[in-house]
This record gives sequence, C-alpha cells and structure tokens, in this order.
Amino acid sequence: MSGPNSIAEIDFSPIPGKKYWNCDREWREEFIYFMMIDRFHDDRNRTPVQTRERSLGSGTQAQLKKFCGGTFKGIEKHLDYIKNLGCTALWLSPVFENNDAPDRTSDKYHGYSIQNYLNVDPRFGTQQDLIDLVDAAHHLGMRVFLDVVANHSGDNWFYLGDVPYYYDNDKTYPFGGWRKPDRPIPSELRNPAYYNRRGEIRNWDAYPETQNGDFFSLKGFNNDDDYDGLKLQDVLIKAHCYWMREADIDGFRMDAVKHMGEVAIARFCSEVREYAYRLGKRQFLLFGELVGGDDAINRYIGPNTPIDRTSKTVYFGLNSVLDFPLYWTLPGAIKGLSSPVDLINRYEAQRQRALSRGELGRYLVTFVDNHDQIGQDFKRRFAADTPDEQVIAAIGYLLCALGTPCIYYGTEQGLSGKGNGDEFIREALFDVDNPDVNYLNQNCKIYQEIAAIAKLYQQVEALRFGRMYFREISGDGRDFGLPQGQPCTLAFSRILANQEVLIAYNTSATEKRKDLVLIDGGLHQAGDSLKFLYGKEGSVAIQKHPDLPILSVQLELDPMQFVILT
Repeated sequence: MSGPNSIAEIDFSPIPGKKYWNCDREWREEFIYFMMIDRFHDDRNRTPVQTRERSLGSGTQAQLKKFCGGTFKGIEKHLDYIKNLGCTALWLSPVFENNDAPDRTSDKYHGYSIQNYLNVDPRFGTQQDLIDLVDAAHHLGMRVFLDVVANHSGDNWFYLGDVPYYYDNDKTYPFGGWRKPDRPIPSELRNPAYYNRRGEIRNWDAYPETQNGDFFSLKGFNNDDDYDGLKLQDVLIKAHCYWMREADIDGFRMDAVKHMGEVAIARFCSEVREYAYRLGKRQFLLFGELVGGDDAINRYIGPNTPIDRTSKTVYFGLNSVLDFPLYWTLPGAIKGLSSPVDLINRYEAQRQRALSRGELGRYLVTFVDNHDQIGQDFKRRFAADTPDEQVIAAIGYLLCALGTPCIYYGTEQGLSGKGNGDEFIREALFDVDNPDVNYLNQNCKIYQEIAAIAKLYQQVEALRFGRMYFREISGDGRDFGLPQGQPCTLAFSRILANQEVLIAYNTSATEKRKDLVLIDGGLHQAGDSLKFLYGKEGSVAIQKHPDLPILSVQLELDPMQFVILT
C-alpha cells in the first residue's frame, strides 16, 4: 500500500464496518513504554539472553548513527515483553517516511525529518504492518501513541544557493527549490508560503526566533493565524487524522510544541479530538514535548488554556505535557546528588497549578530519561554509572507518584550508554552483529523489579488516583521535618478514600537508615501496623509521639532500598 499523494484523495468518513477501539482507563492510569522503532527489534527470530545482570545493548557509534533494522513486525512479535513489564501503552518514535541523509555517515533513523506524512517509512515496514501492530496491541489492552511533528518538515527544500541561512531579526529569505520533484507528501505541502523561511535558530530562548526559525536543516512550518498558516494547519491536521482512521491510533505525542505556538496547538488538538469522537474513539490522548518550566507548561494544557491570542481565548489544548521540571530534579534526588528540597518544591508548584487548573494541572507525563536529553552536550542514560537499585527506585518512584509514568526503552535492562552524541543513548535491544540474539531479557533483575512495582500500580487504586503528600521524618523520635539534605529517607504517601499507601526510599548508596516516618493520624491508630507490599517482608508497628498527637512508623532501610506499605 503506497498511500495517497494528496489530502484531496482521502475519504475521512469512518471505514465501513470497522469498530474503532476504546478503553475505559483514564489516560493518567497508563504506564507508557517509549521506544525508538529502529532500536527495539527487527524481523528475525532471536533468542533473548537469560541472566539477572543488566545488558549493554548493541551497536558501535558508527552503527548507531545509521539504521539498525528495527521494524513494526519486530515490535508486534515482542508485545508480550512490554506487557509483562507492566506497561499499558506504546509510544512509537515517528513512523512516517523520512528524508535520506545527505551524507553517508548518518541516517534519519529517528524519524523527525519527515518527507511523506501519508505513508510509513519503508525501512520500518508497511502501512499494513503498522495496522497489524496496533491491532495486536489493542488485543492485549494496550494503547498506541504516535510521535508526530507538526512544527517542521524534513529538509525537503533549500534556500537560494542551497547554503545555510540563519535567523536574523525575523527576516524572510527567498525560496530556492524542492529537493525532490515528488516530495513532500501530501502534495499540498509543496507551497513555499507554507514555510516560515527565516533560517536556522541560533538563540533557542528568544521569541519569536524559537517559533519562526528552523530546527537546523529541518524546515519550520508557517503556523501563523493567517491565510497561508490556516491552510497549512488544515493540511497537517487532516494528514494526522488519516492515521487515526486507517490504523486506529489512540493518541499523539506532539514534538516541539513550544516552537509551534499556542493557537496552532489548540486548533490541532481541538480538531483531532473532534475527529476521534466522530470515529467513536474516547479519551484520545494529546501530550506535548514542552521543554520549559511550570509557567510555560501552564500556557498549553487543559480545557481552558488561560491565554489570549489575537483577541481570542484559546480553548481545548493539550491533555498533558512531558514533565521536564521533574526530569531535571528527580534523578539527582534518587542518586543522592542534590537536595530533596528541589524535588519537594517541584510538587508545590504542581499543587499551585492544580488549584487553578484542577486535576489536569497535576497529571503530567513523568520520566527520568529520554532519547535526546535536550541541552546536554554529553549524553548519559539514567542507568549509566548507576546501581541497579537506583534504576529500580527511579521507575518505582514514577509509578507511585503523581503523573502518568513513562519508561524509555532499555531502562528496564539497565542500558548505560553515554558519550558525545545522541547515538550513544539509542542502543539496539537486539544484537546488530549476531542475528540469533536479542536483549529482551525478562529475567533481568531491573526488569523483574519494575514489573513487580507496576503490578501493584495496577492493583492499588491509591497509587493511580490518590492525593500525594511528602512525609516528615525524624531520627531522634521527637523532632520531625521534611528532609533537607542528602542522604535521607525520602518518603511520601498516596491517600485515596481513607486508604494510605506509604512509599519510602533510602537515598544513601552505602549506609543503612533508621528513621521514623510520619503518617496520617486520622486514618490510623497507635498499635496498628502497616504491611509491606514491596521491598521487604512483614509489617511495622504504628507509634504515637510521646508529646504530640501524631503517628509514625519506624523504617529500617538498606542502602538504596525502595519500599511500599499500606
């Protein structure tokens, strides 16, 4: 199936006789597995390694700069690996046909240089392969999200003289020509007025440069609220609705939304959401990559985005965004490298947003690692130079804290890539040199422990819906306070309808800790106990303070030990 060439060729009515898939879970209940298609698995029948130890993954730097061979069929054959980890949703890196690299040293395996929005990249398989993958995931009760790029296209055309142009005071540069006579697709995109033509961004923090400039050689779309911009947005919206119709996709992760603008994002989300309802699909998830603090996040998410543009109030924005403020603070707290105060303050910022935004202000997509680590020259996976116990604690934290947890592929195997380049943190989970071996090892200690915590996440409602409170601790049994330095016992509770679940972690990598941890005095009585659900056996007694009407439990935790009690 080659796919249509034009939006005008597409029938957007629901496919006759097709029942589009729905799921009763709220999107905040998902445990998302984010994978790079090219790096997860190829079409070969391979045998996984069987060991408790972590994996190094596969690929030299030169190999990882080029296509390694991962496919849709490779993912479909190993959905059980993702399901058994406890994940309930797949986030696929961009699936659409990309430009070929202009040199022979690297490939656009990552998918963010799109030249055809109406067909998949043939190196990943066929459109039917994608449809089959989504159907198979749905059969297992898993949602499938596509990574989509509506801010820019691939390097599909060149400036006059075919040389680099750079942003300069919002100057518009002359169009040179198309690199291929039959690309981009849909053919409606072959209109120079649909592109900003401002040259490459140099200052990534300056507005309007960040919205009007190009991402390096990728060409920024004109998403303005004018005639050409509205025409362009209509084409992109319909191109993405096409995939919902054809493949029954359940949501989109939107790339680089800060660079696209609030009005264009709101329009995209509103029209895509309406089309999902037309197909009978509910809770279509739209979450964005927004690299910024809480003030930036607040401008884009929720049903009543509080911002005016061109005398219009913007409504129906993104459901959620990736929680970069947590990504910047949680790893240091887990590894004992930074004060827990920054982490606790991050949740106070969320609480303030929730007061004005309701629950939508709280349930962001949380993560500790990703595929590009924006702003870092030296790339380092979370698990690099990190003990297994800290990797388990980090993902365990995501599963037990507020937010929709997301794990980056390979973290469950302890992949530890690092180096000066994205390729170092994009290892293959199959052996690129040995056609018989993969690293989808379900016996790996990290994999098994994450799976055990994820099982609790699905069983215990308080871990998905409960209110969250950081807990004060005491070393002397009398004076309690939130931890201020490292190492510490980091503890918080999730409370839902009179049930308290207590999560605690010893951030020290070398020393045991024995601390009293405060619990809710209105839900327990002295002499009762909390039972360990994960991390230890047995239970601990609930104690009353000698002078104050407060209750606590004493936790003895080994170095880097992560526990869950109720």
